[in-house]
Amino acid sequence: QVQLVESGGGLVQAGGSLKVSCAASGRTYAIGWFRQAPGKEREFVAAINWSGGSIYVADSVKGRFTISREDAENTVYLEMKSLKPEDTALYRCAASTRDYTAHYLARTPNAFDYWAQGTQVVVSS
Repeated sequence: QVQLVESGGGLVQAGGSLKVSCAASGRTYAIGWFRQAPGKEREFVAAINWSGGSIYVADSVKGRFTISREDAENTVYLEMKSLKPEDTALYRCAASTRDYTAHYLARTPNAFDYWAQGTQVVVSS
């Protein structure tokens, strides 16, 4: 059983930065971040594979968002810079208990086995 605990969401002005975290308990191979804005479909944001160290970041946030991990804390961070109002969404992390690459996970949301509740990010203009 894996539990995921998110933290770090909140309200920020456009152009600002925010860092959200996802702490995992139990054995996982990869963590991914997704977001969903009201009235829109869920969107992949970024993923990182623990064992191989592979990383994949969506084109829509590349250059502004960075995903990283802290092995000792079993925690993955999503650092968001130059935030835009269109980044406003519920951000959810998800964990895979199988050793897939981050690129595969980006295309296969069903490969994630556990999902967190989500943390709200609001970017004001």
